[in-house]
Amino acid sequence: MKSFVITTLGCKVNRYESEAISEGLLSQGWSPAEKGAKADLCIINTCMVTGKAATQSRQAVRHSIRNHKESIVIATGCHAQVAPEVFASIPDVHYVVGNSFKDRIPGLAEQKSRLEHTTILVEDLSRFRIFQDLPVTRLVKRTRCFVKIQDGCDAFCSYCIIPYARGRSRSLRPEIVIERINRLNAQGHSEAVLCGIHMGRYGQDLDPVISLADLIGSIEILTSIPRLRLSSIEPREISEELILYLAKSSQTCPHLHIPLQSGDDKILKAMKRPYNSRFFEELIDHIIQTIRHVAIGVDLLVGFPGETEKAFENTCRLIEKLAVTYLHVFPFSPQAGTPAAAMKNRVPPEIVKKRCQYLRRLGQIKRSRFNERFVGSIAEVLIEGKPDISTGYLKGFTKNYIPVFVKGNKELLNRIVEVKIDKIEKDRVFAKL
Repeated sequence: MKSFVITTLGCKVNRYESEAISEGLLSQGWSPAEKGAKADLCIINTCMVTGKAATQSRQAVRHSIRNHKESIVIATGCHAQVAPEVFASIPDVHYVVGNSFKDRIPGLAEQKSRLEHTTILVEDLSRFRIFQDLPVTRLVKRTRCFVKIQDGCDAFCSYCIIPYARGRSRSLRPEIVIERINRLNAQGHSEAVLCGIHMGRYGQDLDPVISLADLIGSIEILTSIPRLRLSSIEPREISEELILYLAKSSQTCPHLHIPLQSGDDKILKAMKRPYNSRFFEELIDHIIQTIRHVAIGVDLLVGFPGETEKAFENTCRLIEKLAVTYLHVFPFSPQAGTPAAAMKNRVPPEIVKKRCQYLRRLGQIKRSRFNERFVGSIAEVLIEGKPDISTGYLKGFTKNYIPVFVKGNKELLNRIVEVKIDKIEKDRVFAKL
């Protein structure tokens, strides 16, 4: 049987699209390659959100070529979209496929003949104004399923290449979102995660215009999915309507992931972020006061050009006083083609590393304090995956995204169970049924 392997770098949207490509291949008789076995087809779904991610994408392509000799190699994703010539110059890459042609990959895989020259399928995405659907309709291994509702980005932050890799914001029509969630729920999924590149812009391109809160309301009325969760959403796009809806909802999880990037106003301005630190602080305080037990994750970009010690301290002070739950900390990595790549006053790498370490430790403290609040409380946990190797316990997540270990048998997999959070040991949260 023909075998394939997909290597995915980057965001939840890329992961979703890899699932869709996999589904297309399975429908044509392909099967996933066994772990460690040679595959007949290698697909690398690349990322270009930072210079480091781009480097890792190129390394992943070369690694696949070395480990799967004589296989068909396809480079796709954002790095392939923006810089197809980079992958075309790598020997033994057969196809470079832009984001708008991902649906053609299963068909390309059927063309077994060895190609003398790399075929490039890439087009300008800036002209697209209609959502190009790449559906996932089958049950996959994960208990949670991702549902891509939006693509493209209108932000044009100075450090980011993604608007050029994904085009402008485009939305999937609400009736299709609802149909897709109903289908995945019927196949066994208990939680749907809505994802997109610039998800807060959902529905602004549709006729009639609708909001993300409108979509969530329709999903709760017209589907039976037990849980709905949101992926990352920009601060300026968290409306009062959305906050109030999350506050009263029993279905949509009290969990928001909100990019901050910096707590210094000068750096935010240089990044072309459309808010200042005071706005962000007031937003977080309002969310916490309004949504009971809400978990808030925050993205931070460390070492942006011109980030002085004072600017970094401003970020630290802001994070220290905000009741956020966890941090995702990234070092600045210049991306060719962005304004930030040409900026001067670069922060030395060793200083960036130390700053990242400090914020990651602070993030661990924040996470521990949040988890400790719930010791002794009752919570609903969606049990996911196989038992943890080190403990033998099952693992799942509460609605507000606390990872919980529970002793039980495999019959609990993919079930929402009520537990009492019992204790925390070595930063792990344990609970009893």
